[in-house]
Amino acid sequence: MIKNNLKSIMIQGTASHVGKSIAVAAICRMLTQDGYRVCPFKSQNMALNSFVTSSGGEMGRAQVVQAEACGLEPEVYMNPILMKPVADEKAQIIFMGKVVKNMSAVEYDRKKIYYLGKIKEILKELKKKFDFIIIEGAGSPAEVNLLKNDIVNMRTAEISSSPVILVGDIDRGGIFASFYGTVKILPRHYRKYIKGLLINKFRGDIRLLEPGLDWVYKKLRIPVIGTIPYFKDVHIEEEDSVNLEREKAKKLILNGIQKDKRDGRIIIGVIYLPHISNFTDFNAFELEMGVSLIYIKNRQELEKLKPHMMILPGSKSTINDLLYLRGSGLEEEIKKQYREGTMVMGICGGYQMLGKKIVDKFRSESNIKSIDGIGLLYITTEFLQDKNTYQVDFRINDEVLNNNPDLRYLYRKFKGSRMEVESMRGYEIHMGISKKITGKAGEVISLFKIKSRGNSTIDIDDGSVSFNNETGGVVLGTYIHGIFDNFIFRKIILELLRKKNNIKAVNINSNSLSYKSFREEQYNKLATIFRENMDMKLFYKILRYGV
Repeated sequence: MIKNNLKSIMIQGTASHVGKSIAVAAICRMLTQDGYRVCPFKSQNMALNSFVTSSGGEMGRAQVVQAEACGLEPEVYMNPILMKPVADEKAQIIFMGKVVKNMSAVEYDRKKIYYLGKIKEILKELKKKFDFIIIEGAGSPAEVNLLKNDIVNMRTAEISSSPVILVGDIDRGGIFASFYGTVKILPRHYRKYIKGLLINKFRGDIRLLEPGLDWVYKKLRIPVIGTIPYFKDVHIEEEDSVNLEREKAKKLILNGIQKDKRDGRIIIGVIYLPHISNFTDFNAFELEMGVSLIYIKNRQELEKLKPHMMILPGSKSTINDLLYLRGSGLEEEIKKQYREGTMVMGICGGYQMLGKKIVDKFRSESNIKSIDGIGLLYITTEFLQDKNTYQVDFRINDEVLNNNPDLRYLYRKFKGSRMEVESMRGYEIHMGISKKITGKAGEVISLFKIKSRGNSTIDIDDGSVSFNNETGGVVLGTYIHGIFDNFIFRKIILELLRKKNNIKAVNINSNSLSYKSFREEQYNKLATIFRENMDMKLFYKILRYGV
């Protein structure tokens, strides 16, 4: 058993998107496999991709992934400060899962001393409960303009007495300059915390790296503890953007889209909004055989793609993103393809946009008091001042099943199948309430019945669905995130699309039966890659002796 009074290690990076979050997840799973009680931590996270805990608190998705790698239920203390950008110079500040208020960068900077004290208290309590705390930094610790009021990199390492492993992305080029520059820019009293360097995304023969490894050790006296190969076959949720590899793949798919359709693939197009949030809602589709998930950034791409299903995702700035759709011509193209029979779905902010009107009398999102929506659903949305954050259990509304024989058949088929291994669960994060428009109740049906919110048993409606009997088009909307993680709902949507577009059914991929089980498999694969490509003896030495 390791004798360790420090009980924490920190993963920092030479820049953003070099692999810090993945490295933390891998280390969390490795130590958990080795029998330790492990907890992830990131003091401050800036992300539009968030999650709601069982207690109703909001936190960043990266720490949710890391908690799962530890076998833990996500809790807000793992990410006490979440910043959600609402404008170029403002962000919504969420502390311990609850909204504080929107702050400018200057106002938030003044509050950092207060938050640093809170972070120190949280870390002290966590060290009493766990064997190891694996702490993630943000961006680069060498941002000299941020050093004075830093609360997420070296100041966190200092108050937690954590040794630091510095991660760099060799695929970007210039990794040795990045390591050298990052360390040398730091004040001397911070350099001592960096005990190891980790190279990420390496391609090629590792022997070609050896001169560089020797050079950086001679210059810094800090060892490279591992070289992680570039991998594509491990699926771990990303933190806050659609990655470059997916963008490269999109170009290939768009160029060969007609071939994909002839080959019987379902094409799902997600509209990439400027303020897109919770894009992880759609990750489960990427694991399905015979499905191509593509993020659409302009009207030309949507015209070329002509997907079988269009999805409007969540948004941190619904009104501004609606104006973007309108000004870019995407709104017009969405309507056009819907009239031609394409299925349309909106989630959270995307659901609100599909309605007839959005009212923001409290100016919660913008200076626009009221705006017409896309108009495909007969609902109106009003923004309130308080945010709803709940985990929910739900089922498909009986009225929806009674109005669509195909949907009813598929629901019974999958619900009664031995392959149903997950309940219908998700979570809500929204400040709006949507209602059917008076006199138009017959035009729209509630999509789901929510049976519980948090610890409370309830029976309320969520979402809307409208069937166009002339074109066969369907419009759906819901406030529930994580909707496609549910086997039943995901399979129903895919089978409806296959039937409507005469696409041959595929054998059900066993991995798709339980998205949760699939994620567990991926964490184990990730841990194996890191174990095989790190000096584990040196890694444990850093854990044992600290700084």
